Amino acid sequence: MKIGVFDSGYGGLTILEKIREQLPEYDYLYLGDNARAPYGTRSFEVIYEYTLQAVRWLESQGCRLIILACNTASAKALRTIQQRDIDPAKLRVLGVIRPTVEAVPALTRTGHVGILATPATVSSESYVLELAKTSDQLVVTQQACPMWVPLIEAGEHLNDGADYFVDKYLSELFAKDPQIDNVILGCTHYPLLLPKIQAWFKKPVQIIAQGGIVAEKLADYLQRHPEIAADLSQGGTCQYITTESTKKFRDNASLFLSEAITAKHIELQ
Repeated sequence: MKIGVFDSGYGGLTILEKIREQLPEYDYLYLGDNARAPYGTRSFEVIYEYTLQAVRWLESQGCRLIILACNTASAKALRTIQQRDIDPAKLRVLGVIRPTVEAVPALTRTGHVGILATPATVSSESYVLELAKTSDQLVVTQQACPMWVPLIEAGEHLNDGADYFVDKYLSELFAKDPQIDNVILGCTHYPLLLPKIQAWFKKPVQIIAQGGIVAEKLADYLQRHPEIAADLSQGGTCQYITTESTKKFRDNASLFLSEAITAKHIELQ
């Protein structure tokens, strides 16, 4: 049985890379629904339908554990899928939001936390709700960043043209709450903008990227659930699947991964 990793686009590759660094022994199957990306501007119903199709496909390919390495899918579809669509005795589906927010209370000094995310993740208020479960003392402020994913997937994220949109969204976030001392990058694409985000700050602010946190939490999860770990094959392999053309996937994946890859095309329905 493999570990499945799903994202609507390419950002989930940043999660997969950190997971493989932490847990290199397992076999992985990565699925990117790149032909229908981005999910961030779609309705709840469409996001849920597309995410469930991906989960079903990964399950059919022998995945015992699936990580939704997509904040939008985690925010809009995860809970419904967990409660309505899967048998936890046969399949576990986990997201990236809960592991991320669990790290926040120990990091913040002021208790003021900022969220940078896609419009769909912001509108779901998933981070606000999950952070409230960790502490009732946190002040959470959200900022939608609709242009960041298109910039990254166009390969323009490190060029001068990206500076405008980095400044725009960070300025809007801190205009709402200047006391923020922790900022969660609530989209798996956003670590690619980290150099520009870090350069924007004139004061110490903790920037929380998800990859390392999710990887550590997954390792802990497998330790706490040895029955699941025992079902997972350990060949150290990784396969890449895309709903887009394989050439386009390989070219774009090179922005997110430090290794050359091959990919296979499928259609989800």
